[in-house]
Amino acid sequence: MKRAIIIDDEPLARMIILEYLQDYPQIEVVQECNDGFEGIKAIQQHRPDLLFLDIQMPKINGFEMLELVDQPPSIIFTTAFDSYAIKAFDAHAIDYLLKPFSKERFDKALQKWIEQPATPEKTQSTSALLETASQLPNQQDRLVVKTGNNIRIIPTHEVLYLEADDDYVKIHTHAGVFLKSQTMQHFENALDNQQFVRIHRSYIVQVQQITRIDPYQKDTYTAILKSGAKIPVSRTGYGKLKTVLGI
Repeated sequence: MKRAIIIDDEPLARMIILEYLQDYPQIEVVQECNDGFEGIKAIQQHRPDLLFLDIQMPKINGFEMLELVDQPPSIIFTTAFDSYAIKAFDAHAIDYLLKPFSKERFDKALQKWIEQPATPEKTQSTSALLETASQLPNQQDRLVVKTGNNIRIIPTHEVLYLEADDDYVKIHTHAGVFLKSQTMQHFENALDNQQFVRIHRSYIVQVQQITRIDPYQKDTYTAILKSGAKIPVSRTGYGKLKTVLGI
């Protein structure tokens, strides 16, 4: 018996999936969730084999939810997301179902999942999926982090700078510092490159927070932020800053 969770804010969509799954007695739906917050708790509790996941949901969207889940299961998207965008995830998710989808299309997606081998490549695919999703325009205006049992949404305009910290990234804000299990490359791709610049291999700064740039050593500089923080600027980072600032 395989365990599945349906995460979708539309009751009708969840009902259709349940109806279609009646032909698959080997799949047990252990929980239905109305939003991403419920989805995270359900995944932690049940450790499902498969998610039927909507993308556009209130509170946090499907991609943001996946960022907060350790070792996500296989994913079949069930979404009204524009087809031109969702096609970008073809190589990274098991399948996607563009609403409204037929029983035939649903069966095709299920068959792909049933026939796939259970390998570590699944985790790598989820990571690749999130890297691709991070580059969508609607993913650039906020960051979602988990602090204990709570989820916090941080508008990007509140971010002062980001700092690499081993396998994590520290997100510095006026409200405090938050950790996220991600790479600096992920944030460099995800954030608006006209607002956030990677000035050093370990730092990404919000340009509007910089008050001045002082010479430090040969070909390196120090950025002084409004908060008083002093951030190293590499030669490459200085070049990026000059381009963005038009100097």
